[in-house]
Amino acid sequence: MTSSTTTPSRKIIHIDMDAFYASVEQRDFPDLRGKPLVVGGDPNGRGVVAAASYEVRKFGVRSAMSCYEARRRCPDVIFVRPRFQVYREVSSDIRSIMQRLTPHIEPLSLDEAYLDVTGLRAHKGSATLMANWLRAQILENTGLTASAGVSFNKMLAKIASDINKPNGITIITPADAEDFISTLPIERFHGIGKATAKRLHAMGVSNGADLRRLPATTLVQEFGKRGQFYHDIAHGRDERVVKSKRTHKSIGSETTFRDNLDDNNELRNQIYEQNDDAFNQMQKKQLIAHTITLKVKYADFTQITRSHTLSSAFSSAESAHYWLDKLFLDIPRHLPIRLVGVTFSSLAPATQQLPQLKLFE
Repeated sequence: MTSSTTTPSRKIIHIDMDAFYASVEQRDFPDLRGKPLVVGGDPNGRGVVAAASYEVRKFGVRSAMSCYEARRRCPDVIFVRPRFQVYREVSSDIRSIMQRLTPHIEPLSLDEAYLDVTGLRAHKGSATLMANWLRAQILENTGLTASAGVSFNKMLAKIASDINKPNGITIITPADAEDFISTLPIERFHGIGKATAKRLHAMGVSNGADLRRLPATTLVQEFGKRGQFYHDIAHGRDERVVKSKRTHKSIGSETTFRDNLDDNNELRNQIYEQNDDAFNQMQKKQLIAHTITLKVKYADFTQITRSHTLSSAFSSAESAHYWLDKLFLDIPRHLPIRLVGVTFSSLAPATQQLPQLKLFE
């Protein structure tokens, strides 16, 4: 980079799920796999494409396009209605995986998020290894693929995650950044929309190298305070921080089995193990919980949860076993189980602990 660039010391990962809504539908309904699929509204009305599978993208179908136009471009396209509750549940599962790596997470939507992994010692301190671990865990736990971008700021990480889609990863190092930005079309810069790109083209700017040549004063005069931002990103500078929400709404632990289980004793032992882990996490954060939730995911990736709330908080990990046993008995057993998880919620500071636990309420 040029000498005007600040020293890049941060490690930022951008995770972006591949064709998220469409991929969930193809995962849950095998007859849709490999077929051109649109998640959206009525193709005969004013429906809009919410998500397009990679099979239908070959025909030029994209998100926000009218469903009528999608059908015109691909007559064989299959339309399905969105199941947003399912997408939210899967997104929550993905967020839980991210939280096992770092609390510094900034969700942008259900299917993408920034993670600041600066200073982490996990995976030899390598952001690339961390990103690949995240992608592998997401695939193992949800059956879905994710793409990742790794760089020293948010802008470059987000752009990088889109380069090797689907199921890919791109790393932009400080040494690579100047050359990468120079050849990057203006339309690919995050934060530069269609209208701004059109104005920049009129100024003779078509890529990062062109943008870098313009003085900051010229850009500010033309675009106001956004002009300074455009000048900064042309030089690889983006000081925006990853804005994570630190308020804990729940604390949990889950595990995916190497082989699906159907033995009750083995499953109970695994549930108790996740319960102990979740309770220990809660204690470290000096919190107490009034609600416990048991989550089970079956071999076909469908999942179910059962919860119970006490008027007084759980006093120990063992005190939750009684309720976990009851919740487990309420779980239908029609298929082998690939994942179990335990989550504590209705959290409060430990200073609010009541003196006695009411077990049978």
